[in-house]
Amino acid sequence: MTSAPASDRLLPAIGLRLMSVGLFATMNACIKLAEAHGAALGEILFFRQAGAAVLVTTVIAAGPGLATIRTQRIGAHVLRCVVGVISMAFTFAALLALPLAEATTIAFSTPIFATILGALVLGEPTGWRRWCAVGLGFVGVLIVMQPGGHAIPLYGAACGLAAAMLTATVFIQLRQIGRTERAQTTVWWFSVLSLLPLSIVFLLSIQPHPPTTWLILMSVGLVGGGAQLAMTASLRRGAVSLVVPFDYTSLLWATAYGWLLFGSLPGETTWIGAPVIVASGLYIVWREHRRRQEATPAAITPE
Repeated sequence: MTSAPASDRLLPAIGLRLMSVGLFATMNACIKLAEAHGAALGEILFFRQAGAAVLVTTVIAAGPGLATIRTQRIGAHVLRCVVGVISMAFTFAALLALPLAEATTIAFSTPIFATILGALVLGEPTGWRRWCAVGLGFVGVLIVMQPGGHAIPLYGAACGLAAAMLTATVFIQLRQIGRTERAQTTVWWFSVLSLLPLSIVFLLSIQPHPPTTWLILMSVGLVGGGAQLAMTASLRRGAVSLVVPFDYTSLLWATAYGWLLFGSLPGETTWIGAPVIVASGLYIVWREHRRRQEATPAAITPE
């Protein structure tokens, strides 16, 4: 049988990644809109996971079947859930405290933390070039944050950095879980397990809202679930080094939503710091890709 042309695999991967970026950006805008309409953080977190759980379960049931969610690593999924929920809470807190563009820019520091954790936790080889990229990325973060200045609230910046570090921790966990588990299995367990603690948080924070607010809250979950599925599908069709660079287009979405919905545009320091952080992240992804290319022939070459 003749294999499909590379473009037949790569273009859908890129398209799905761009779709996931747009959907995640839309979800972030809905999060800020929900808060503006009176929703509390606990309510937003619950609806994010409840909508995702319903959507992911429906897709799996209609596709490969619910039998594919069976797992022998429930402990790993529970740990991933704990870190993931805390990471999501910090991410949403940053979104509520900062303008969309600034919150998105700080989130770009995730590959920087992933490199550090990969070296410390997994013992991955990290040469001086990537360590230089890590340092450059933190310079970009400092430019955006302006420590000691008043460019953005330090509380929001701190939440954003904590979210980036925890998200990087999730990446490390997913790489370990992914050795034995399907991506859709991991997504399902995270969505469902997280509803247990978030249901308690929801009951403690629930309050009456007009129909518009409930509609926005439901949109957070459904759009976020769709974004998760699109992101997972993109990784099934293309390598991480191919699709991840397209995540940086989220800054365009964040800028557009910030201007159209909230009348805010990124500050001067964000325009300066964002390219520095993006350059750092792209270089880290590229070096990882090159490292894997160099390691593969060495692994298969006979002694």
